[in-house]
Amino acid sequence: MKMLKIFRFISSLKTTNVRSCIAQTGQISMIRHIKIYTRTGDKGTSATFTGERRRKDDAIFEALGTTDELTSAIGLAKEFCKDAGHPFIDRLDEYKVLFCLIKPMQIQCILQDVSANIATPKSSARESHTNLTEFSSKNVPTLEAWIDEYTEQLPPLKNFILPSGGKSATSLHLARTICRRAERKVTTCVRAREMDMEPLVYLNRLSDLLFTMARLAAHLEGQEEKIYRPINHPTSKGNN
Repeated sequence: MKMLKIFRFISSLKTTNVRSCIAQTGQISMIRHIKIYTRTGDKGTSATFTGERRRKDDAIFEALGTTDELTSAIGLAKEFCKDAGHPFIDRLDEYKVLFCLIKPMQIQCILQDVSANIATPKSSARESHTNLTEFSSKNVPTLEAWIDEYTEQLPPLKNFILPSGGKSATSLHLARTICRRAERKVTTCVRAREMDMEPLVYLNRLSDLLFTMARLAAHLEGQEEKIYRPINHPTSKGNN
């Protein structure tokens, strides 16, 4: 019943990623046909999970939209990584390295859990709503364990790295920057006491993971990471 209620709300927001996640995890065996357009948002408002209607430029929907953009960016990065034909892909199932290559739905589903929490503003939520969209703090230690594991495979970080290192790495860097923006948008909602702190912590750690994954992708592909070097800096030699 819990998953069914969340699914109906997600369907009304037309987020196809969640519908796909639920279908793949088998939590709903039959998905009814849902019309893509509803016309309910034609006047510039949309509904939260609590049923409250707000303007589409409200902080809640800014955070929701950016999180959705992050999910898409991670999907794109996964495709670039697959196209690169990494020699380590066959080992991924055994060692669970670079989870976005072998379990793209896992991170995207968790981001939909983040979205569910965002879409349940506390100012209009009842206990029946918050019980359905509570975000688990157990997701963060998993990210930290992956970061530590991948960092051990990399040379020490001694310089500021520019987004580079091939298409796989660069697309992961792009996802990282979108994750940082999602974090900023969610911070606004947290400061307004409209949502929980846990999703904010998750996004913060996820951006660190995406950075580490980008470095690892470049390293395993033998791609060069571009290093920041000051150009025409007032203190550089040769400048007056």
